[in-house]
Amino acid sequence: MNHTPDAAAGDGGAFDPRQAAALLDQTTQQARRQLEPSPPWLLVIRAVLVLAALGAIWLSVRGQHPYRGPTAADIPVLVAFIVVNFAATVAVRQRAMTGVRGRSRFSQGEIAVLVVAFVAAVVAMAGLGTAGVNFATYPTSVLVIPGLAWAVLMAARANWRGLATGLAIVAIGIAGAFAGPAGAWAVAAVGLCVVLLADAAAIARRQGA
Repeated sequence: MNHTPDAAAGDGGAFDPRQAAALLDQTTQQARRQLEPSPPWLLVIRAVLVLAALGAIWLSVRGQHPYRGPTAADIPVLVAFIVVNFAATVAVRQRAMTGVRGRSRFSQGEIAVLVVAFVAAVVAMAGLGTAGVNFATYPTSVLVIPGLAWAVLMAARANWRGLATGLAIVAIGIAGAFAGPAGAWAVAAVGLCVVLLADAAAIARRQGA
């Protein structure tokens, strides 16, 4: 009875080096697609949500003279965006990282650094606002400290795309100071949307390579 020879096998049933390299590359690409914590489609959704949420707040505050901040009607929009974004991010990341160990996961220390950075930013802005510092009334100012913390963590991991994202967030935080308290919401809406879309495009391009 004739048997069809195994296309992957060479003399003695061993893998051809080129076939083995191709198989390894294919497996690596599949693993990257499955384990990418923030898939492109999620980043695109987050970009649309942040543009809609912060853009809606900007539309409501752009005519305030003097600036008084978001109205009571804006707060539920902002809270809903934070809750939906957090839930979606955690759910997708948890599923993607199930069973994964090592540097692909954030350590407890790294998570603590990010949380402390965000809390410190809020506390610092509240304190500066109480002291009458005008910069504290600019909503994008809260992005500077977390953005720097993220950039430092990504640099330590040699994650250059993450480093660029962190520095971009810092730049958005600073740029908002030149747009005024109301205009800073528009800067945050457009800036964060662009950063998320750029991140999605970079991941999609790497996955398709």
